[in-house]
Amino acid sequence: MPYAFTLDDVAFLRSEEGARALASCDALPLTDRVADVAAVRKLVGERFAAVLETVLLRRRGKLDPSWLYTGDALQQASVPAVARHRAERLAGRDVHDVTCSIGADLAELARVAHRCVGSDLDPVRLAMARHNCPGVPLVRADALRPVSRDAVIVADPARRDSSGRRTWRPADFAPPLDELAAVYAGRDLAVKCAPGLDPAAVPWAAEIELVSLDGQVREACVWSAGLATASRRATVLRSDGTQWTITDRDPSDAGAAAPGEWIIDPDGAVVRAGLVKHYAARHGLWQLDERIAYLTGDVPPPGVRAFRVREHGPYQEKSLRTLLRARAVGRLEILVRGLDVDPDALRKRLKLAGDQEATVVLTRIGRTPHFFLCRAERIPG
Repeated sequence: MPYAFTLDDVAFLRSEEGARALASCDALPLTDRVADVAAVRKLVGERFAAVLETVLLRRRGKLDPSWLYTGDALQQASVPAVARHRAERLAGRDVHDVTCSIGADLAELARVAHRCVGSDLDPVRLAMARHNCPGVPLVRADALRPVSRDAVIVADPARRDSSGRRTWRPADFAPPLDELAAVYAGRDLAVKCAPGLDPAAVPWAAEIELVSLDGQVREACVWSAGLATASRRATVLRSDGTQWTITDRDPSDAGAAAPGEWIIDPDGAVVRAGLVKHYAARHGLWQLDERIAYLTGDVPPPGVRAFRVREHGPYQEKSLRTLLRARAVGRLEILVRGLDVDPDALRKRLKLAGDQEATVVLTRIGRTPHFFLCRAERIPG
């Protein structure tokens, strides 16, 4: 169970004495829970639990290491690059973050908004937000009882039930997604959700944006009519600061045809946003099968990891095993779409041996399973 911080804990951690306690424990290895508790208790006394938990949370490296967090709040908090992207869409506006928690989104909103305010029901998280976002106005308030006017409403409902288990039902969010939309009907509203959100659960949303960072899909954000600029959007961010976006307003005139020289597996945000054809059209690619997200072409897009096709044909496990042995493949990456194949189980059955490395893409074209033996390459750009 995560440690339950109190207001007294937060007051201590924000004090000079608390800062010294945190600094004194920061050099400890903290690799053995029993020994760690004893060591921290000896160093800082009765506040050992709050200090130990804070040091351990800071070491996760997700947010500013000088911040205060609870375990649950840190787990749900947006990483700065994703929060920054969402905030930039609201630059120059008056914004109210109605579920501000410890302030991960609020900090980025405050950088670009005309005016910004945060609120939350949890007094401990609000106290942490005051430490994390100095100078930003904060108020304790229920997200379902409006306390601001005219400002854009930003929300990140909790997605765990009363027992702490993750929930995927928007009706079980805290606050429930439909109630949030009803309360702020007619207001500009942006709500952060999990990437697996069913669009049917948010009929009020004018735009659904899927956001990935360094190849990992991080979130869906739903935007009300006053904030939307498309119906579906995929935004791809990278830690080096580069980014690009594609929407359903882009051309989608990409069909299916015979394999080209390369196989491209589009970013997960593109796939989840249903924009595979749009991405293909942008880069002169086409699909192997119109129902499968793999793309192919003779020139891969810049900046992606693509797969140069060496051999391909109808897939049978026995013939693939023979081919891999003939090519002395001992290290094999297996990518699968459209087939009921467990890559880990298949890899064991293939009994690989050799000093070569390869990628095999397994998919279907029409009703026929196919394999593509490839060499993975990182394309510049």
